[in-house]
Amino acid sequence: MKYILIRALTLPFAYLPYPAIHAAGRGLGTLCYHLFPTFRKRTLSNLSLSNLHLSEKELKTTARRSFQNLLITCCEYPKLDKETDIHRIATCDNPDEASALLKQGKGLIFFCGHQANWELLFLEGTSRMPGVAVGRPIKNKALYDWILSIREKFGGAILTPQNAIKEGLRALKKGLFLGVVGDQGMPNSGYSSPFLGRRAWTSPMPALLSYRTGAPLITATTHRENGRYRIHYSPPIFPNQEAPQTEEIDRMMRHALAYLEQDIAQHPDQWLWQHNRWKQQTADRLKRPFRQEAIYIVLPDDPELFKHLPSLRKIYPYEFLTLMVPESCKNAVHLEDAEILTYTTLPETLLRDYRFKLVFDFAGYKPLRRHFLKLSAFNVFTLDDLKALAPDAKDYSELFTTAMMREHA
Repeated sequence: MKYILIRALTLPFAYLPYPAIHAAGRGLGTLCYHLFPTFRKRTLSNLSLSNLHLSEKELKTTARRSFQNLLITCCEYPKLDKETDIHRIATCDNPDEASALLKQGKGLIFFCGHQANWELLFLEGTSRMPGVAVGRPIKNKALYDWILSIREKFGGAILTPQNAIKEGLRALKKGLFLGVVGDQGMPNSGYSSPFLGRRAWTSPMPALLSYRTGAPLITATTHRENGRYRIHYSPPIFPNQEAPQTEEIDRMMRHALAYLEQDIAQHPDQWLWQHNRWKQQTADRLKRPFRQEAIYIVLPDDPELFKHLPSLRKIYPYEFLTLMVPESCKNAVHLEDAEILTYTTLPETLLRDYRFKLVFDFAGYKPLRRHFLKLSAFNVFTLDDLKALAPDAKDYSELFTTAMMREHA
């Protein structure tokens, strides 16, 4: 029923010209920006966490335009379903070097992200070159089958993540290209590197396959310009198979990510800021309300509480922690790799800062809750809130652990 409803509601877009679709997408995107606070908060927080250094006005404008970009992409699916000539809408600036490399028979790996309409990268690519790409299925099978038919309409094939390495190796040995969308947060991957100024977990699979096969790695970027899509390929990154595998994978991934970062910085409103790019943990350790990566902790003058702060770093080993402490206590508070700010009066703790998705108000300052919930915070917890979750805790360390962590973690 969901599939039928979606197809019925979006059917008119199949027959509209692209400018009309884009205008409708901008209107719907603005509406969604205001109607879906969860995604709005995540978008504003992620933009604030990046190294783009936007003013509050620029932050909100970019967030709103990012929603518009996402809705334009959604509205284009029915049109792409009917499209027979993809070059009416998408053009690659520099296809020759990639085509020449493929003709050598070694295969080629394209690394890309969720920019503009990311579907165009594979559609335009497979209209010129034989290739496959890794795609994660969605739960609605009927809807995914329709999306799959669009992605494979020019002869390409989509691989599931479970078979990506095996089938990817097979495709590369056949001389095909392999496309990998690699800008989603993957804390279970075991590989991290800076991305837009913050530690981010990423699958190293593109570099691993390149190292194993000798196939070069190219970052493919795209952006919308005057109603059309322009695709650009980075210079190829060749593996040094004489170098240690771990070092070489890290080098190649950092180069590939750097090309993507540079392009996102040029067109920040056309990237998918709504997803959890900087999540630092898998879902099995922390209870859902506490599973955030940007955390603001307001502390009172309490030496006993200071003593148990290291337990918070054990709970949040990689997260971005900001401590707000009394000026008189700044030399008494120590927490590894945490930002330390100071205040003399509690109103100074009401920062106009959209980074924080989770706030701990251990000072018990009531205005904090409303202030940060109006920004990007999903939850604000006081010590009393945590004690209600862990009434039998003997000290602060046990309180934090029992209240926030899952029992089996």
